[in-house]
Amino acid sequence: MTNEFLAFAPVSAAPVADPARALLDEMMARVGVDGLAAALGDAGLLAQVDQHAAAVRDALHHAGREVDAEGLAAYAKSIAAAAERMGRPVPQPGHAYVSGTAWLRAEWHLMRLVAVCMIAESAGLL
Repeated sequence: MTNEFLAFAPVSAAPVADPARALLDEMMARVGVDGLAAALGDAGLLAQVDQHAAAVRDALHHAGREVDAEGLAAYAKSIAAAAERMGRPVPQPGHAYVSGTAWLRAEWHLMRLVAVCMIAESAGLL
């Protein structure tokens, strides 16, 4: 069984004061920056990310979780762990797709993580 806490290697081994925000920062570095930049340049992609964001909010609500740093981090951790178990790890920083066309074909888990980043950014959690 895969340990969810070891589903992906952190960018930095430095101790962190807020693990939830650190994980959100990690996801932003891995997929959020590139995915959101591409979405801002493509209305269709932005609509897809927005639909994924609505699904993230719904999932957190149905799980009794708040849409806060802890809830978003727990959701992102579970998505990353599941992707790792399926042999589809989250890319390292700087290795995600960069074009809108590539992001339009991105796998579900990457779009969901970009949506988590969009929610976190818009809520001022990053």
